[in-house]
Amino acid sequence: MTRVLQSGRKGPASGETRSVVVFLHGYGANGADLLGLADPLSDHLPDTLFVAPDAPESIPGMPNGYQWFPIPWIDGSSEEESERGMTRAAEDLNAFLDALMVDEDVLPEQVVLFGFSQGTMMSLHVAPRREDAVAGIVAFSGRLLRPELLADEVQSRPPVLLVHGDADDVVPPQSLPEAAEALQEAGWQDVYAHIMKGTGHGIAPDGLSVALAFMRDKLSL
Repeated sequence: MTRVLQSGRKGPASGETRSVVVFLHGYGANGADLLGLADPLSDHLPDTLFVAPDAPESIPGMPNGYQWFPIPWIDGSSEEESERGMTRAAEDLNAFLDALMVDEDVLPEQVVLFGFSQGTMMSLHVAPRREDAVAGIVAFSGRLLRPELLADEVQSRPPVLLVHGDADDVVPPQSLPEAAEALQEAGWQDVYAHIMKGTGHGIAPDGLSVALAFMRDKLSL
C-alpha cells in the first residue's frame, strides 16, 4: 500500500495551470526547502504550478527532516534496507504523480521533475520507468541509482539536465558524467549538463538559470 505524500504548493502566477514543476528534496530536508525556488521561477513560468512533497519517511532526531530511503553510510542501515526503502518510495512517488496529473488535469508532457541530491536520485530512477515520458528531469547534485539496470527497465526517455557543483563534497561531481554516460548507453538522445564552478552541494544562480531555460524549452513556454 502506498503512502500519501504531504506537499506544499505555489499556484501559477497567471491563475491558470498549464504545466507543473514537482520539486523533490534531498535527504534530511522537506518540501518547503525547495518550494522557495518557485518565487524566482514563477515570474518566468507564469502558468506553472509548483508542488513540493515531503519524502515519506521521517528521520529520527531530525525534526522536519525526511528521507526518500535510508542511506547506509549516514544512518548505518543495510544495503537491503536502502533498496527496500527506495523501491517503496518509488511506488509512493508514482502514486503521487498519477494523482497529481488527474487532479490538475495535466498530461505527462506538461510535468517536470526537479530534484536535488536524493530527490535527483528519485527523479532519475522513477521517471524513466514510467510509460509516458514527462517533459523533462532537472537533476541537481545527485546520481543515477542502479545504472546497470536502466537499459533493461527503461519505459520512456524524457530529456535530462544534469547539474552539479565542482566543489561538492557530499555527492562527488564525478556522478554527473557517470550518469550522463549511463543514460546515453541506455538510448537517451537529450542529455544536457552544466557544471557550477566553485559550488558545493547546493544550487547556484547560474545552475538555476540553466534549469529555467531547460524547463521553458521542454514545456514549450
